[in-house]
Amino acid sequence: MAGAIIENMSTKKLCIVGGILLVFQVIAFLVGGLIAPSPTTAVPYVSVKCIDVRKNHHKTKWLVPWGLNHCEKLKDFDEAVSRQIEANDIVFAVHIPLPSKEMSPWFQFMLFIMQLDIAFKMDNDLKENAEITLDVSLAYRDDVFDDWEEIAHAIEIRKLKCTFGSPKTLESEGRHYDCDFLPFMEIGSVAHKYYLINIRLPVNERKGINVGIGEIKDIRFVGIHQNGGFTKVWFAMKTFLTPSILIIMVWYWRRITLMTRAPVLLEKVIFALGISMTFINIPVEWFSIGFDWTWMLLFGDIRQGIFYAMLLSFWIIFCGEHMMDQNERNRLSGYWKQVGPIAVGSFCLFIFDMCERGVQLKNPFYSIWTTEVGTELAMAFIIVAGICLCLYFLFLCFMVFQVFRNISGKQSSLPAMSKARRLHYEGLIFRFKFLMLITLACAAMTVIFFIVSQVTEGHWKWGDITIQVNSAFFTGIYGMWNLYVFALMFLYAPSHKNYGEDQSNGDLGVNSGEELQLTTTITHVDGPTEVYKLARKEAQE
Repeated sequence: MAGAIIENMSTKKLCIVGGILLVFQVIAFLVGGLIAPSPTTAVPYVSVKCIDVRKNHHKTKWLVPWGLNHCEKLKDFDEAVSRQIEANDIVFAVHIPLPSKEMSPWFQFMLFIMQLDIAFKMDNDLKENAEITLDVSLAYRDDVFDDWEEIAHAIEIRKLKCTFGSPKTLESEGRHYDCDFLPFMEIGSVAHKYYLINIRLPVNERKGINVGIGEIKDIRFVGIHQNGGFTKVWFAMKTFLTPSILIIMVWYWRRITLMTRAPVLLEKVIFALGISMTFINIPVEWFSIGFDWTWMLLFGDIRQGIFYAMLLSFWIIFCGEHMMDQNERNRLSGYWKQVGPIAVGSFCLFIFDMCERGVQLKNPFYSIWTTEVGTELAMAFIIVAGICLCLYFLFLCFMVFQVFRNISGKQSSLPAMSKARRLHYEGLIFRFKFLMLITLACAAMTVIFFIVSQVTEGHWKWGDITIQVNSAFFTGIYGMWNLYVFALMFLYAPSHKNYGEDQSNGDLGVNSGEELQLTTTITHVDGPTEVYKLARKEAQE
C-alpha cells in the first residue's frame, strides 16, 4: 500500500513539474508576443549632396545636411555641371536620426546597408565588375550646439552588382540600374544622441579610382536598430532568469557534493551546461546603457557560441552514457571523435566572427565580404564549420540508433533479470526516452518559430490584439532553452531520501541503508535521481 501511495505521489509530482514548466513556456511566448514591440526598426535615409570646395576637406569641417549651420546643397548633378563643381568637391551627408528625433542607448546597435541610384548614360556606362571607392567618416554629438567629434574614418571599396533590364540605347538613357544592397556600417552601441555620416567619392582617372561606375544620382541607406521597448523586455527577462538558473545550479551541485562518490561525467556536463546558460543570462547589457561598449555584439556572439557548443556536447555525452553496457563511459576522452568536430566548428566560427565584428571595433565600415580574399576566407570558415556540423549530426544519429537498439535488446530480457537490475535498466530507458522527447520538442519549436518569423509580416492581428511574432520567437525560444536546462538539473539531481523497506531495500534486494543510484554510469548507494523518483511508476510499467 505504501509503495502504491509513493508511486501515485511521484506521478503527481511529475505532472505538476511538467505543468509548471509548460505555464512558464507559454508566458515566455506571450511576453514577447503581447508586451514587447517588434525587435528591430528599419529607417530609410536619403543622403544630401553638399558642396565642399575647401582643401583638406574632412579634416577641417563636417558637412551637416539640415539644421543649424547646414551645408550648401546641390539639387542634382546637372546643377553641379552647370556650376562647374567637381566630383571631388561633393559630399554625401546623412544625419542620424531624422529631424526632431534622438538616438538612444536602448537601441543597442546600428546596422546600415547602402543602395546606389545609378542612371544609364551612353558616355558614362557602368562597366562590368565595377568597384566604387568610398571616403567615409562618422561623427557624433549629444547636443545640437556641440561640435561634431569623429568616431571613425576609412577608405572603403565596394563591388557593384547591378543589372539593367532595358537595351542600352539612347532611348534608355536616364533609366536606373537595379543594384544590390551593399554592407555599409555596423556599430555595437548607440551611446550618443546624434550621428553624422560624410561620404566622398574621390575620382582619379589616372589610378582608375571611381571610373566606370555610371552616373550616381543618389545614395540611399536603410538604418536598422533594436527597438527600445524590446530591449527593456529582453533585459527584464535576463534579470529574472539569471537568479532562477543560478539557484537551481547551486542546488544541483550541492546535491552532488553531498554524495559519498565523485561526480560522474554526465553530472559534470549538465553543470557545465548550466554555467554556459548562466553566462548568457547575466544581464551585463544593463551597463551598455551608461557606457559606450561597442564590443557587446561580439561578446554576445561568444556567449551564444559557448552555450551551443556545450549543448551539442551534452547531447553526445548523454547518448554515450546511456549505452548501458559500454565500457568506455564516464571519461571525456572516450568522446573525442564526436566532440572534436564541435570544437573545430566552434573555433572556425569564432575566427570568422573575429575577422568581421572584431575588426569592426576599430573600423565600423569594414566587412569581410567586400573583397575576394575576405569572401573566400569567410566561406572557407563557414564550409569547414558546416562539414563539422554534418559530421556531428552523423555521429549523434548513429549513437541515438545504437542506444535505441540497445534498449530494444534490454527490454526483451528485462523479465529474466533480478528486480534491482530490472528497475535500474527501466529507469535508464524511461529517462532516455523522456529527455529525447523533450529535446526533439525544443528543437522542433525552435525551427518552426524561426520559419514562421521569416515568412510572416512580423505580427498577427486578431481583432484589437496584435501579436508580435518575431518578438515572441526571441523571448519564447530563449525562455524555452532556459527551462530545458532547468529541467535537466532538476530531474538529474541525485536524491538523498529513503523510501521505506518495501521500495528501497526489501523489494530491490539491496543491503540495509542502501538504495539504487540511477545515474547512467554506475549503480551506487547514494540514492536515485529526481527523475527516477518522480517516474518510478512509469518506469515499472
